[in-house]
Amino acid sequence: MGEFAVDKHVQYILSVEKRNDSFESVVMEHLRMNGAYWGLTTLSLLGKLDSVDLDEVISWVMKCQHESGGFAGNIGHDPHILYTLSAVQVLALFDKLDILDIDKTSGYIAGLQNEDGSFSGDMWGEVDTRFSYIAICCLATLQCLDEINVEKAVNYILSCKNPDGGFGCTPGAESHAGQIFCCVGALAITGSLHHVDKDLLGWWLCERQVKSGGLNGRPEKLPDVCYSWWVLSSLIMIDRVHWINKEKLMKFILDCQDIENGGISDRPEDAVDVFHTYFGVAGLSLLEYPGVKTIDPAYALPVDVVNRIFFRR
Repeated sequence: MGEFAVDKHVQYILSVEKRNDSFESVVMEHLRMNGAYWGLTTLSLLGKLDSVDLDEVISWVMKCQHESGGFAGNIGHDPHILYTLSAVQVLALFDKLDILDIDKTSGYIAGLQNEDGSFSGDMWGEVDTRFSYIAICCLATLQCLDEINVEKAVNYILSCKNPDGGFGCTPGAESHAGQIFCCVGALAITGSLHHVDKDLLGWWLCERQVKSGGLNGRPEKLPDVCYSWWVLSSLIMIDRVHWINKEKLMKFILDCQDIENGGISDRPEDAVDVFHTYFGVAGLSLLEYPGVKTIDPAYALPVDVVNRIFFRR
């Protein structure tokens, strides 16, 4: 088993924010809020959240909020439910949810629910089970879940369940590990996991492990570090995580590190990025790797942050 280069990964996360003229920074400009969530949650899991300027981060996050109550991916961009969840999670990391106008933000999210129980991502109306999870996770974090029709939301998610036990982005769409996380996470948060055939879904998910130990998102695809989160968290929520080889997965994640410069890539020898760095570290957290804080498989936040939100402890 290789070495886990914690200090290098921390340096990499901190350096990404400073390279404003880099290719990575330019192409991620419109989704910087997501990048902030990935990077800051990684630092939190590694016990290094105090490495950043709290006031600077919070000030920037709040500048991304629109009059509608939703948040944009960056200052001057349009609001979207994706970025709204990331903004709420960043505020939760720093225990700053109290600075939010919660009624305004929850109202924005609740207003995106459609008659059939699904959720649109923004004013343009795209529907996806990702948005169902985001709405439910965000409103639960704000303790405003009663502002939506939860029963309809759950029924819509169940309408996206496939004969193989998995879930797609809309009814009839193919099963995909990312969508499965979203649907299982939403069902877990709403106390609706009894609707899932755990053995059938567990079989589909454990079949995602390939010879290298990594996990893929669909049959016949290459393994990718990000599925160390999407697949593993789902298996944990349905109590079937023992169906995969944890040691081989751990080795796969560690093999995707850039030991010299920090960061984690999708596969060994590929270029690193903040997205895969977060999901690699989150995967190691789920695998109970020593020195990495425990992450909640449904809320995708460190367990101590989730406990603080709901139990103030």
